[in-house]
Amino acid sequence: MKIRAAMTQTINAYTHMPPTVERLSELRGKLDAVRAANVEHHLELMAAARERGVQVICFGELFAGPYFALNKDPMWIDLAESALSGPTITAVRAAAQRLGLIVVAPIYEVEPSGRRFNTAVVVDETGEVLGKYKKTHIPFGANEQGSFHESFYYEQGDGNNGHGPANVSKNPHFPVFQTSAGRIGVAICYDRHFEGVMQSLATEGAELVFSPAVTFGQKSERVWPLEFAVDAARHGIFIGGSNRKGVEAPWGQAYFGRSHFVGPNGAIADVSDHPNLIVADLELDELTADNPAGWNLPRDIRHKIYSSRG
Repeated sequence: MKIRAAMTQTINAYTHMPPTVERLSELRGKLDAVRAANVEHHLELMAAARERGVQVICFGELFAGPYFALNKDPMWIDLAESALSGPTITAVRAAAQRLGLIVVAPIYEVEPSGRRFNTAVVVDETGEVLGKYKKTHIPFGANEQGSFHESFYYEQGDGNNGHGPANVSKNPHFPVFQTSAGRIGVAICYDRHFEGVMQSLATEGAELVFSPAVTFGQKSERVWPLEFAVDAARHGIFIGGSNRKGVEAPWGQAYFGRSHFVGPNGAIADVSDHPNLIVADLELDELTADNPAGWNLPRDIRHKIYSSRG
């Protein structure tokens, strides 16, 4: 089965950002407008993708605003919203149904308990929410370009991702959703660095894993194409890695983009003619075909020696 998949590659669409970080407080009371501008931008990208024959699209990490975790500012906590009934998902669900498009929408979530997560909501082409994935690994640190303070804003995923009939995974931390475009999993940004994540998703049946990210820095850019290529080859899956591209005011942090799809046998061509979309045709039958290298990794793995102690 061949599917056409897409990812967005863009930056904050709100055009009235303050000119300096020191003046970010001017956005207090205006976060709904920030969200609305970004949601509208992405609804337009959904329509553009559907016009190009796309069946499933993944937005970027925390797509409904700028990447605010470059510093600590409690103001941004007000951007968090419900993953079921918040304004972002309400708009995405309506557009998904209208366009007949499957959407992976990574948002800043707040649950009724007040707990906050970095969450990707998976919406079917009927507009139904199939479930969600909460980012498992939360970074806090700095590199030569800037710092990131994600643990200030949200916590690690707790495995409470929903267990509806579309979720075929038995692992509560790594759901896999059965869709008309194949079995889809999600690994958000920092998750990609941990060896068990893609393995877990592949073990639970994922055919396509989206990895929406906001990433920058020399080492991150160097390993960006390497990690996905190795994981796709090792675990027999397709991976779509998306990153913001451009500079967001007022922080001035540059994001290198380089969003791409890769499969078990190498990189997949980007057939997009749109500057904010990456589009690729994925042949899912490739995942069950004989490995051209002659490998049979599932057959030959020696599980016991990896778990032995002492």
